[in-house]
Amino acid sequence: MSDSRQSLPARSRRLDNVIDDDIRYRAVDSRDSRFDGVFFTAVTSTGIYCRPSCPAVTPKRANCRFYPSAAAAQGAGFRACRRCRPDSVPGSPEWNHRADLVGRAMRLIGDGVVDREGVAGLADRLGYSARQLQRQLTAELGAGPIALARARRAQTARLLLQTTELPVTDIAFAAGFASVRQFNDTVREVYDRTPSGLRAEVVAGRRTPTPAGGLTLRLAYRGALDSDHLIDFLELRAVPGVEEVVPGARPGVRTYRRTLALPYGHGIAEVDGLAPRDPRTRGWLDCRLLLADLRDLPTAVQRLRVLFDLDADPDTVDEQLGADPVLGPLVHERPGLRSPGHVEPHELAVRAVLGQQITVGAARTLAGRLAEKYGVALPEPSGGLRLLFPSAAVLATADPEDFAMPAARRRALTGLCAALAEGVVRLDGGVDREEAAARLLALPGIGPWTVGYLRMRALADPDVFLPSDVGVKHGLVRLGAPGDPKAAARAAEAWAPWRSYAVHRLWAGPSSTGTNVSTGTSASTVTSAGTGTTISTSTNTGTENDPA
Repeated sequence: MSDSRQSLPARSRRLDNVIDDDIRYRAVDSRDSRFDGVFFTAVTSTGIYCRPSCPAVTPKRANCRFYPSAAAAQGAGFRACRRCRPDSVPGSPEWNHRADLVGRAMRLIGDGVVDREGVAGLADRLGYSARQLQRQLTAELGAGPIALARARRAQTARLLLQTTELPVTDIAFAAGFASVRQFNDTVREVYDRTPSGLRAEVVAGRRTPTPAGGLTLRLAYRGALDSDHLIDFLELRAVPGVEEVVPGARPGVRTYRRTLALPYGHGIAEVDGLAPRDPRTRGWLDCRLLLADLRDLPTAVQRLRVLFDLDADPDTVDEQLGADPVLGPLVHERPGLRSPGHVEPHELAVRAVLGQQITVGAARTLAGRLAEKYGVALPEPSGGLRLLFPSAAVLATADPEDFAMPAARRRALTGLCAALAEGVVRLDGGVDREEAAARLLALPGIGPWTVGYLRMRALADPDVFLPSDVGVKHGLVRLGAPGDPKAAARAAEAWAPWRSYAVHRLWAGPSSTGTNVSTGTSASTVTSAGTGTTISTSTNTGTENDPA
């Protein structure tokens, strides 16, 4: 689909069209953290660039220049502020919802495609020439794909220099640089320090001595964050051997752990939720990564950010949904609800089909059996984590008898896995969402609910509504609104472009909700995709319900 046909969602405009330099300067003057990552402020009198919330003295308006990306500021000759570390801010929420070329390109660059495949590989994935891609990125972001990837490598280098005791040479290649000289030149240019000087800014005792790829870092987010919802959602769907939720090191903290299949090797990720006494606006989640190959660090971090929806702008989302007469009470009770994505779209696609028409627990059991039989065992188990979830290519050739489900669903699963393995269907941050949806719908056994669910989580689309979902219906009825699909779809039009968040609001409900709610006579039982709540219904309507 050409970019001219891909309009932005209703009520969603590019930030350049709604904020000007005067508004940007007011954000800098008030140190408004909501704009961190949305733009960067460069100061001509000092030669540095900062995040809008930098605590330094507000520069004079005449000395300020504003850039849409860190790479653009670096390209203009400015160095990163060592006080506010503008390279560590959450990404712009624009990349969550934009479906045009620039948005798709930024999602792929964030996943490390330029480092692994070069600009030609990035352009090929997007269906454009390298020249067209360079022109559009430069026109909007002030920097081309190489400069944007270079800024990403510089941030990874700083992270490794200041949080580990790894040798500088190892860090250069782990961060994605082609040579030590290129690494040294980039660090000096971006941070006005040599690599050893940058490392010396952090006390040695604060760096982890783990030599085998272990890293401790913080995952930044903006606004409020309801981490309980995220951990609850993931715990309910945790595949044995692949995922688990365990008590954290701090009182009241729960830790989500899972294995990761990454481009250069495997990894294990741990992300802590917030403690009961932590403010929801704390600004970061604690994370630990154990990687077989440190080159996977930027990709692992980006995929965890997608999983926890950490680049979202909850203030904007909650402002709109909170003004709605139906959803408003839920928003006011639980601010900062996120719409979780996934670390591996192919895994999610398999689990979506496994979960059609069965309970959350049953689908989790099926997924665990497939992981046991076809997954890849870790060299060493870590707690309850032992396996990497099997790839689509492996499952495409699996014995259908191992799929304990009706024949039609077995055919749907093997057909989907074959399409993913052959590239007929692509599910990644750079895919055209409309095209991917059309190709999924063309596969036997893949219906609108499954496609919508995959758009919402695998493709991180913030504007997906599931009108036929049982959990959505129940949530609407509980709030006194009509629950039939047509009425629900009409009501959801007012929630665009944040309908994915509305779905999670309806799934989660108020925090005091019980677990068993009857909506009719108990002729059959299905399970809400969102909550796992058992809901009795008079008939089974055929709604697809995915517990993945």
